[in-house]
Amino acid sequence: MRGVRSDKELSPEVREQLLTKLSARFEKNMHRHPGLSWDQIQKRLDENPDKLWSLSEMERTGGEPDVISHDKKTGQYLFVDCSPETPKGRTSICYDREGLESRKEHKPKHNAIDLATEMGVEILTEAQYRELQKVGDFDMKTSSWIKTPEDIRSLGGALFCDRRFGHVFVYHNGAQSYYGVRGFRAALQV
Repeated sequence: MRGVRSDKELSPEVREQLLTKLSARFEKNMHRHPGLSWDQIQKRLDENPDKLWSLSEMERTGGEPDVISHDKKTGQYLFVDCSPETPKGRTSICYDREGLESRKEHKPKHNAIDLATEMGVEILTEAQYRELQKVGDFDMKTSSWIKTPEDIRSLGGALFCDRRFGHVFVYHNGAQSYYGVRGFRAALQV
């Protein structure tokens, strides 16, 4: 990515552009984080520059990250992809490497778990996905992989969610499956 140094540090120009974009999105969508102040979030970001690189990856892949919660105990803010549909730069991927390697043909290029790790983020848990849906209507036409419990994953399954008919639905599929309208939403604690 242009403006990103090899050590995952953003150039000053790219850093400023990203912060301007995140700040504008934050101010435009106060219903997602009532009572929170961008100044406090910016301070946390300044103290954790590695998180900025991860946020830039969320942005680059179409996630439109924004803050949806604040943990008063730890002081951490939760950034989540708030794009209306699952981020386009992260679709057509299996759930994890095991699922990808189990495909005999028509393998996708990547998988959700490894891509999230490369970006320095986590895929949403079911609880985080439901929390996101309280601040807007997301995945009305797409779906997103969510963190799958080990007992389901050990049997070859993986979970995904979407929003239809005014409700959040959780489904299962084989971890090796992939679709053009399924990707994953990222979460980042700052």
